[in-house]
Amino acid sequence: MTGNEINLSQMLERRELRARKQQEFLQKHDSPLVSFTMNIPGPIKTNELIRRAFDIGEILLLEGLNHIHAEILDAHEVHDDTGDELLLAVSNTEAESLKDLAMTIENSSDIGRLFDIDVIDANGNKLSRETFRKCIICDKQAQECARSRNHSVIEMQNAIENMLNKINMQ
Repeated sequence: MTGNEINLSQMLERRELRARKQQEFLQKHDSPLVSFTMNIPGPIKTNELIRRAFDIGEILLLEGLNHIHAEILDAHEVHDDTGDELLLAVSNTEAESLKDLAMTIENSSDIGRLFDIDVIDANGNKLSRETFRKCIICDKQAQECARSRNHSVIEMQNAIENMLNKINMQ
């Protein structure tokens, strides 16, 4: 996979900035948040193909929010070497409905396994999935494979690149 490599400190700094922005949105809007990033293992977090997949996910998310009549109160979008991310403060819908929408998008798209759509309720609590996600390489639980390091970063990057190349051909 090609792209600019980042290191652990850059990734941790980005996570900290994202957490601060989430807290800012919670204080400002007192509403649920939707945080959309990509599940990309390894030192390369974005490139042209990953950005295209992110754009597809963003469109699916915005269409889904429109479908459930959610109102976007505020948005913050970042595109840099640490990855692509979108944060939305949302009203007119419950956090549980937002989580259902997020899981539907993640489970129904060919590249949905690469989407990481988190929902945080107005109290700052992250809603959890009711089911585990499958590994992008095998049918085991992704958390189990990650914990035991069943697959190398190169294997995972190759699987992701194959997924992304399929959407590039469409």
